[in-house]
Amino acid sequence: MKTTTLIAGLNVHTYTTESFTSSTKPILALFVLHGRLGSTESPYVQDLISALVNAAADSEKAQDLMVVAFDHRNHGSRLRSEVANLDFKDNPNHMHDMYSIQMGTAKDVSFVMDLLESYLFPSGERTIAEWGCCGVSLGGHSTWIVAATDPRVKIAIPIIGCPDTLGLMVPRAEGQGIAIGPPHFPESLLKVIKATSLTGLPYTSKGDDNPFLGKKILVLCGGSDRLVPWTASQGFVEGLEVGTGSKEVVVEEGAGHEVSAAMKSAVVRYVMDVL
Repeated sequence: MKTTTLIAGLNVHTYTTESFTSSTKPILALFVLHGRLGSTESPYVQDLISALVNAAADSEKAQDLMVVAFDHRNHGSRLRSEVANLDFKDNPNHMHDMYSIQMGTAKDVSFVMDLLESYLFPSGERTIAEWGCCGVSLGGHSTWIVAATDPRVKIAIPIIGCPDTLGLMVPRAEGQGIAIGPPHFPESLLKVIKATSLTGLPYTSKGDDNPFLGKKILVLCGGSDRLVPWTASQGFVEGLEVGTGSKEVVVEEGAGHEVSAAMKSAVVRYVMDVL
């Protein structure tokens, strides 16, 4: 069952089972974020959402699942410029746009979290007890950011995404013969990126300063992915400390930049285990 709620001009879609409306169980709200050039209506997004909702309908869990989705900035219903979503070949501001969209969408997730329960359950009928975020490609980048910046998000599933912005984008630019400097990489932009980079966080620490401690993280990557290669994420992911949380990493041999059937099954299995 799909419901669309307008929050500050943003169309926020929620997907639940048919029995959701008559239930009083606490809710696990899981954001599903699409990739670059896509939207909430992209087939791979809808397939993943359907698989999650169908699995929830067939199980008896302590919590009800509610999938939440909205379009990235400058995508889908929010599209303002097609060029701004293209890569270096056609868009000299590719670094600017990739960074601003993934950061902006992460902020949108937290903003929606602030308000969603009040819009859906104005009389306190239900409680969202747990939050998670799952994202594909560009949505995977945003998922990493949300996991690091919002303590309410306890479950993170980045699919073919990367936590290291410059570790991904610098080799991509160099592979196209682009210098790491103005105009593609202005110093003012690099300063902002470095100041907010997840690689600058104490992600390997076992102390309370590590924002990933206690979180449940499933990392899904394609072993043959050339657009967002596993090597761009590997150092961060392998060094990531989650303490009493959990970290599962699957690098699927032969998979490219895609949401494979195995990846979709892994997401469903993981969410059902934590529900």
